Amino acid sequence: GNIYLDYNATTPTDPRVLDAMEPFLLNEFGNPSSSHILGQTTRRAVEGARSQIAGLLGCRPGEICFTSSGSESNNLALKGIAAKYGHKGQHIVISSVEHPAIIQVANYLKTKGFRISFLPVDDQGVVRPNDLADIITSKTILVSVMHANNEIGSVQPIRELADIAHEAGAIFHTDAAQSVAKIPVNVNDLNCDLLSVAGHKLYAPKGVGVLYVKNGVSLEPLIHGADHERGLRAGTENVSQIVGLGEAADLAAQGLYEEMHATGHLRDRLQVSLKQAFPQMRVNGSMTERLPNTLSISFQELSALDIIAELEQVMVSAGAACHSGDGKGSGVLEAMGVPLPYQMGTLRISLGRFCDEALIKQASAILIDRIQKLL
Repeated sequence: GNIYLDYNATTPTDPRVLDAMEPFLLNEFGNPSSSHILGQTTRRAVEGARSQIAGLLGCRPGEICFTSSGSESNNLALKGIAAKYGHKGQHIVISSVEHPAIIQVANYLKTKGFRISFLPVDDQGVVRPNDLADIITSKTILVSVMHANNEIGSVQPIRELADIAHEAGAIFHTDAAQSVAKIPVNVNDLNCDLLSVAGHKLYAPKGVGVLYVKNGVSLEPLIHGADHERGLRAGTENVSQIVGLGEAADLAAQGLYEEMHATGHLRDRLQVSLKQAFPQMRVNGSMTERLPNTLSISFQELSALDIIAELEQVMVSAGAACHSGDGKGSGVLEAMGVPLPYQMGTLRISLGRFCDEALIKQASAILIDRIQKLL
């Protein structure tokens, strides 16, 4: 059978999440804005999910805004702040290793007169807080730095960065799509004002996300209409998927430390066995502050796409799923100073909830065998 090691691209929907969703795909079809019994049931379900997600993130239910994806949450955060606070200043700071759903939004805002600064990273892909302190001014309205990187798994010093942003009077956003359910994500510990979540990265279905909006932070909505989501996002709620995300958040909260430990153990074993087989292999990212499930490895003399073509049933990605196969190197690896031959030979292996020792052992044997064939 297939060996799925591409959890950072997407996760399978947890069967318990599907069970929670099922009634809302069948009999419980009411509009949450309707005042009759069917509407009341779905309204309660949506509010229940809001509380579950707030519980996972350590915020109030009223600070959760449901969206369709991590990308939409990022767009709402950046464009929403730009539209509301643009009179105060036109300067926005992001890191040079953000997901395209931040970089492209920033590039769009540039065409509207905003000035974008990119924070560099060190050779492990980590932002240095001093660089933010140097670049930030009283005209900076927003700083956006991802919590953990989708390609290499490096975790950023969000708390320090947020403190620097707040001292300068700026709002701080973090794209936490890759960190939620993998490491602790608490909005108070991170001290962020805005935080994005993508449901399909934590065993909920594709097509649902969240933007945490701290009380007191105001945003211009992307989608105008009736006052759903406290006026932040018009449109009848995607009830079944919201319920699914709520259940996924509950499962993540319950099993977080156990899963971190188990997944980290398997990832480390895989890293050690590959490094023994290929001493010349490069491991990318921070060795201390890294997602427990993520392993980014590079081979100078191979092409990642050739390796993937050989792997058949072992599913991994080249660099990142969002730009596999376009023949260009990775912006993340480039920002870290990884030489182009290594960039082209980079595999991202990402583990998750349904991996076990036997599976990883099997994957390791296949990877070693196929890579040796190509070398």
